[in-house]
Amino acid sequence: MSDDFKKIGEIIAAGSNRKPPPAYAWQDLALWVIKELNIPSFKRSAVFKVCKELPKIRVEQCVGDTKELCQSGAKWKYFFKIVGNLKKGLE
Repeated sequence: MSDDFKKIGEIIAAGSNRKPPPAYAWQDLALWVIKELNIPSFKRSAVFKVCKELPKIRVEQCVGDTKELCQSGAKWKYFFKIVGNLKKGLE
């Protein structure tokens, strides 16, 4: 009987190590962009800002354009150039 309680305790302890899901959809989108384009850690906050300010479809288009047009080099730099041009066009 005590083995059963030990197993339940292990399950609870293992479950408490999980990270909570993002609170907003734009946070999940930002994490996806960071993963897709290998954004360095010092630029990640900028990705979150872009994903919060722009519509999801625009961010996805920027990622798609970046992948298509930038075959070599730092894709994240190209992504921010595209986003910058997009923001200038919206102003």
